[in-house]
Amino acid sequence: MHSWRIAARAYQDPRVLAILFLGFSSGLPFLLTLATLHVWLLEVGLTKTTLGLFAFATIPYTLKFLWAPFLDKVTLPFFGTVFGKRKGWMLASQLCLMISLLILGASSPSDTPLWTACAAFFVSVCSATQDIVVEAYRIEALEKKNAGAGAGASSFGYRLGMWVSGAGALYLASYFSWFCVYAIMAGCVIVGIITTLLTPEPDLPPSKPSLKLEDRARTPFVLRPFMALIKRPELPLTLLFIFSYKVGDTVLNTMTMPFLLEIGFSKIEIAHVAKSFGIAAAVFGSLLGGLLLTRWSLVFNLMLCSALQILASLMFFVQASMGHNLVCLFISIGIENVACGMGTSAYLVYLSSRCDREFTASHFALLCSFGSLCRVCLSFLAGWTADHVSWEEFYLLSAFACLPCFFLLASFSGAFKPLLWRTPKHREG
Repeated sequence: MHSWRIAARAYQDPRVLAILFLGFSSGLPFLLTLATLHVWLLEVGLTKTTLGLFAFATIPYTLKFLWAPFLDKVTLPFFGTVFGKRKGWMLASQLCLMISLLILGASSPSDTPLWTACAAFFVSVCSATQDIVVEAYRIEALEKKNAGAGAGASSFGYRLGMWVSGAGALYLASYFSWFCVYAIMAGCVIVGIITTLLTPEPDLPPSKPSLKLEDRARTPFVLRPFMALIKRPELPLTLLFIFSYKVGDTVLNTMTMPFLLEIGFSKIEIAHVAKSFGIAAAVFGSLLGGLLLTRWSLVFNLMLCSALQILASLMFFVQASMGHNLVCLFISIGIENVACGMGTSAYLVYLSSRCDREFTASHFALLCSFGSLCRVCLSFLAGWTADHVSWEEFYLLSAFACLPCFFLLASFSGAFKPLLWRTPKHREG
C-alpha cells in the first residue's frame, strides 16, 4: 500500500498538473469543429451532405506532421525570445485559437457557410499546432519516472476538455446564442494560457545530431525528422505495433453505437450508460493507466491493455447474444472504456519513447498521423465486416483481431525486445 501511495504522488508533481491543464486546452477545441458545430449547422437547416463537407475543415489534425518540423526548428519572434521556444509556440497558438473561436462563433452558417468552414479550418490549424507543442512539451518537461503519470494526466485533461466543448457547449446552447457559446469556449482557453505562463520552459541538455553531418548538409531541415525516422532499424516493427494496437480500439469505438441501437437500446439508455458512465470509466482508466505505468513496465501495461481489449470484445459478444440487458451493457461499456483510457496512457508513453530529442514534435506528430491513418482504414473495414456478418460473429472476429498485438507484445520480451524497445541514443541520459 505504501508503494502505491508513493506511485500516486507522481500526480502531485507541478509539471504533471500543468500537463493536465494543457491537455484540457488541447481537448477543448476538438468537438467545436465536429459534433458541436454539426448541431449548430443542423439547427440552421444545412443538409447532411454539406455537413459531411465540413469534415474537410478538420484535415489539419491529420496533416499536422507537415509543419511540425518548423515548430522543432524555428523560435518564434518575440514570443520565443521572451518565453522560450516551446512556451512561445504554445502561447501564440492559444491566442490564435481564442481569436479563431470568436470568428467561428460570429459567422453565420446559414448565410455564409463557406466563411464558417474557413473559420472552422482556422480553428483546426491553431488547435493542431497547440497539440504538437503540448505533446512535445510533455515529453521534454517530464522525467522518465513521471512519464506514465504525465500521459494519464494529459489524457484526463483532454477528455475533460472534450466534455466541456461537447455536453457543456450543448447545454449552454439551450440558453444562449451560438456566438455566446463559442465566446465562452474561447474564454476557457485562458486555462491553457495561464498554465503556459506559469510553467517553466523545458531545460534540456544539448542533443546529439540524429543524422550524420553529410546527411544534414544535403537534407532540407523540414525533411530531416523524416530521414532520421526512416533510418531507424526498428521502424517497421514500430509501425506494425501501432497498426495492431489500433485494431481493437478502433473496431470497438466505430461500431458500438450502431450495435447498441440495433439490439434495442434507446437513445436515453445509450446516453446514460455509453456516454455518461462510459466517459467516467475512461477518465478512471486514464488515471489508473498513468498510475500503473509508474509501477510496472511499459510492455506489461500494454499487454494488460491488449488483454482488456480482447475481454471487451468478448463481453460485447455476450451482449449480442443476450440482447437488451442493462447490467451486461454496464459491464461491457465499463471494460471497454477503462481499457481505452488505460490504453491511451500507455500508447502515449510508447510514442513518446520513440521520439528523438532533436525532433520531438515532428516524430510524435508523424507517429500520431500514422495511427490516425490506421484508424480511418480500420473504421471502413469494421463497417464493411459488420454489414456482412452477425454481431456475434463480428465481436468474435474483433477478439481474434486483437490477438496479434498481444502476441507481438509478448514477443518483445524475447528476440524483438532489444530492437524495438531500446531507447534511441538521442534520448539517452
